[in-house]
Amino acid sequence: MKTNTCFIALMFLGARLLSAQTNQQKINAAIKGNQQEIFGEYLDFVAIPNETVDSANIRLNAAFVKNMLEKRGVKAELLTIANGNPAVFGEIKVPGATKTIAFYAHYDGQPVNPKQWAPGLKPFDPVFITAPIEQGGHIVNYKRGDAIDTSWRLSGRGSADDKAGVICIINAYDALIKSKIKPGCNIKFFFEGEEEKGSPKLAEIFRKYKTKLTSDLWIICNGARHPSGKNIVVFGVRGDVNMWLTIYGPKRPLHSGNFGNWAPNPGLAMAKLLAGMKDDDDRVTIKGFYDDVTPLSQSEKDALAKVPPVEPGLKKELGIARPEGGTRPLVNAFMLPTLNINGMASGNVGKQAANVIPVKAEAVLDLRLVPGNDMDRQIQKVTDHIRAQGYYVVDKEPTNPERTTYPKIIKITHDAGYNAQRTPLDLPIAQAVVKAVQGTVDYPVVLSPSSGGSLPLFVFEQELGAKVITVPLVNYDNNQHAENENVRVSYLWQGIATMAAVMQMK
Repeated sequence: MKTNTCFIALMFLGARLLSAQTNQQKINAAIKGNQQEIFGEYLDFVAIPNETVDSANIRLNAAFVKNMLEKRGVKAELLTIANGNPAVFGEIKVPGATKTIAFYAHYDGQPVNPKQWAPGLKPFDPVFITAPIEQGGHIVNYKRGDAIDTSWRLSGRGSADDKAGVICIINAYDALIKSKIKPGCNIKFFFEGEEEKGSPKLAEIFRKYKTKLTSDLWIICNGARHPSGKNIVVFGVRGDVNMWLTIYGPKRPLHSGNFGNWAPNPGLAMAKLLAGMKDDDDRVTIKGFYDDVTPLSQSEKDALAKVPPVEPGLKKELGIARPEGGTRPLVNAFMLPTLNINGMASGNVGKQAANVIPVKAEAVLDLRLVPGNDMDRQIQKVTDHIRAQGYYVVDKEPTNPERTTYPKIIKITHDAGYNAQRTPLDLPIAQAVVKAVQGTVDYPVVLSPSSGGSLPLFVFEQELGAKVITVPLVNYDNNQHAENENVRVSYLWQGIATMAAVMQMK
């Protein structure tokens, strides 16, 4: 009797594995058979300028995404809010489904400077390249309908961040339909239009459309796969806020010979102030900067210990002799708050350099936050540190009486920002996502408690009470936010298959 029972159980298990394998093969076949249509649509999509502040073109992007959904039989609409870019929403209800999964990506992009792009590459004239231009790649003489090499990359602003997420999500559903595979859950699509300026209206959209957007889980398609090339499931993001600092010198530029050694130089003052914010071991010296960090759970520590090492290759690729933190793994650095200098300026350099004492010095700080940090509290820590260095702090241009009263004046402002978010690794629904992604590859999927980058996922938790997990899809060397942005073709195909696997979750 036991033998028969075991035999039947093995047959049942084998049938399930065969069924899962067949579904995966069907999906891969549907993707392969639809390559020309997918890329024809994608080329048109990337060609639409998508800088977040370009409201006219942003609306063209939103209309394009809405049309992509409708072409696949998805009822779609624009979710609008006063003075904000529209979000695109779509919904599929599956008979018998007991769970609802919402899929997120954003269609807006970072600003561009076409002059910084490599010769022949234009931000909104997408072309295929054989490899990253920085690594000797060249433009492919491609005409629509030609065979597409999976090792190629598509270059263009938004091609990786994050129109790739939009394309993969929509075509994952399309592959299921073409393969006659029923999704295992109700599906909601949500494509945001102002992520690249910090999602200032996202909370308002969530509040206005809360009923539409309620779900058991949100899957975020944003960011890059692990540098090893392996698929990764990420359970959190760091928060982010920017601080703008301005130190004031004389009211007009002064001759550096006639006034040097007498008039205070704001450039030197800014350099000294910023240099004092970190010690020689790369630790932030600001009082209490790390004190409120939530300790990692044991499951998070275990996940970090299994992340493949990538540091030797990255050091060689990036020309770095000693990273901050010495031998600390890159992914472990994601678990700590940061203080980064995004940029600083005072006077001119190069051919425009002049022998003057400048009138001001400016710097932008980027504070990345982890669970336990509060954005306002972290800003206050930095501000208190600056005051302790003898600075009189203002939030607008100083008055003449202030200038002649206080020897050290600094203006400090900041953007809206948001806190960090993290979902426990051991939640059943989180483990179901891992299982779905694992089913698409033959190696152990990388698990990370948090990404290094930031998304407003704190707002998802705060406004919708949502569980949120990120499944990045694109290559890590995609140049997102910079010139020559690109996405690897093979990663797009794999990304579609990955999203299709998640859509089959029950």
